[in-house]
Amino acid sequence: MFIVMIASECAPVAKVGGLADVIYGLSRELEIRGNDVEIILPKYDCMRYEHIYGLQKVLHDLWVPFYDQKVHCSVFFGFVHQRKCFFIEPHSERYLFDRGLYYGHHDDAERFAFFCRASLEFMMRTEKHPEIIHCHDWQTGLVPVLLFDIYKYLGMTHPRVCYTLHNLKHQGVTGEFILREVGLDNTGHYLNQDRLQDNFNSSAINLMKGGIVYSNFVTTVSPQYANEIMTTDQGFGLGHTLYEHRNKFGGVLNGIDYDFWNSEIDRNIPYNYGIDSLDYKFGNKDELRQRLLLRRDFKPIIAYIGRLDHQKGLHLIKHAIFYALKNSCQFVLLGSSTDHDVNDYFWQLKRQLNDNPDCHLEIGFNEELAHLIYAGADMMIIPSLFEPCGLTQLIAMKYGTIPIVRNTGGLSDTVFDADTANKPFHERNGYVFDHFNEEGLESALHRAIGMWYSHPALFRELMINGMKYDYSWNSPGKHYVNIYNYIRE
Repeated sequence: MFIVMIASECAPVAKVGGLADVIYGLSRELEIRGNDVEIILPKYDCMRYEHIYGLQKVLHDLWVPFYDQKVHCSVFFGFVHQRKCFFIEPHSERYLFDRGLYYGHHDDAERFAFFCRASLEFMMRTEKHPEIIHCHDWQTGLVPVLLFDIYKYLGMTHPRVCYTLHNLKHQGVTGEFILREVGLDNTGHYLNQDRLQDNFNSSAINLMKGGIVYSNFVTTVSPQYANEIMTTDQGFGLGHTLYEHRNKFGGVLNGIDYDFWNSEIDRNIPYNYGIDSLDYKFGNKDELRQRLLLRRDFKPIIAYIGRLDHQKGLHLIKHAIFYALKNSCQFVLLGSSTDHDVNDYFWQLKRQLNDNPDCHLEIGFNEELAHLIYAGADMMIIPSLFEPCGLTQLIAMKYGTIPIVRNTGGLSDTVFDADTANKPFHERNGYVFDHFNEEGLESALHRAIGMWYSHPALFRELMINGMKYDYSWNSPGKHYVNIYNYIRE
């Protein structure tokens, strides 16, 4: 079938978080399954253009209605690692996507509302009639609204919409003037609890809610997160809306790209290894120590890789660093924050620990170093307050690195505790704690460190258990094809 992905990110050309990896990985899997997939993105000035092959302008004069005028746009086409991508470039004095950042501007809602209208205008102009339009997160929440209330009357009656929620903390809550900007003039119609009116603020609209209400099917990125956002405060106000639309809502666990994250073929690590050659992993541990100037000693390396965000449990990450150092372990951190105060705090922590031969904090992000940390570390902590899916634990397991996670979202769906899981030992693959506090984290760290020192054979078995799990895009791809076929019929 013909599928169009509309999104604000796609790895590696425009990446802020896991959304980008999903767009690339799912699109690739759908193509492997014989589908024709095209991706529509904004043309940001800060994209990594070296990852686009054959970039060329394919449409010079796309005119997109916006307020009481039309904005002139160009559309470019190029291959992002063999994925077919279209990039929409508005020629506007507001420089909608020429800001040096993907997100974080006061008018983000307007920028992406325009992108929604421009994407559909481009599809209509070029007579694209996909069976499925797959939209992602609040940035594309207006696509199904516009399709249903404007574009189906202009001839786009064929597409069905699948809408995926990646993180409900960000919903696109904004003023109702946004609707008039994109041609949805009957604001009273939309400022209604059954449509786009925000569940907390009766004078605001919620773009993500619009996507939920108007789509043919709604997914999120793990079964446990689907349950949490419908029944707990993790829904950030959208739980009732999701419950109302529960008959078209479900969780599909994300996958990871094993062509890129795979210890057996990874070109970014000095020693490749697999289940049958696991001892080579320890060569990577030595290389990691040498690169980060850690002392060579008989100690496990505990690591954290990811955004330094309050969602990720910043106080627990800090606590893990000092707990590890007090309990005969080494600690490596790779991450940064968009919050200057958080970044400054971890820079201070880095300076405080700079002379400690058992600790290295790398404030920033380095793709090559991330691969080496996954390969060289013994354990990976993910102490999140909430985690829609989480890719870190999936990658860690592929590299034989034991995940230590909080019992939430996709972490619950993928990590099974070595001591307490309701599974035989050969299906257990990590350590899990329940309470979002230092005592909870310590309970898991204590058990993991204890097994590393006292029961190395069992720890090695746990590593192998994790490496055996298949968290590729194969299973999610199958689920999404089933969803597409369901809503087509």
